[in-house]
Amino acid sequence: MVNIVFMVAITIALTITLTVKNLGSVQGNPPSNDKSDTPSKEPKILMPSKRVSRFLADQRNPRAADHCHKDNDICYVLEGVNSTCCNNKCMDLREDTKNCGACKKKCQFTEHCCRGQCVDLAYDKRHCGACNNRCMPGGYCIYGMCDYA
Repeated sequence: MVNIVFMVAITIALTITLTVKNLGSVQGNPPSNDKSDTPSKEPKILMPSKRVSRFLADQRNPRAADHCHKDNDICYVLEGVNSTCCNNKCMDLREDTKNCGACKKKCQFTEHCCRGQCVDLAYDKRHCGACNNRCMPGGYCIYGMCDYA
C-alpha cells in the first residue's frame, strides 16, 4: 500500500514539473537549457496581466459586510429603520433567520423569522403559511393553511 501511494506521488510530481515546463515554453519563455538569443518560431500566447472574472461585476454584493463596527447609526442610514449592526454587518432582525430578534439567534430548520420571532409557518395561527397571515378567530393552521380539511 505504501509503495502505491509513493508511486502516485512521484507521478503527480513529474506531471506538475512537465506541465510547468511546457507552460513556460508556450508563454514565450525560453527553456532554461536553451541559451540562444534567436526568437522561437512558436506563436506566443499572451496571458492577461490582471486576472478578470466575468462573475465579478461592478455591482456590490448584497450579502457583503457593511463594516458597521457596532455602530447602529450607520445601519440606520444604509439599510433603514429596522437594521441593526450584528457581527460587523447590517441585519434586519425582524426577518433574518440567522439573527432573529437578536444577533446570532438562529431559528430552527423548520422555522422562519416573523417580526423578530422564530415561528413554524405550518402550525402558527398568527403566521399561517407566510408571515402576518392570520387565520380567522377560532380557526386552526394546519400544514400552512387555515382551517385545512
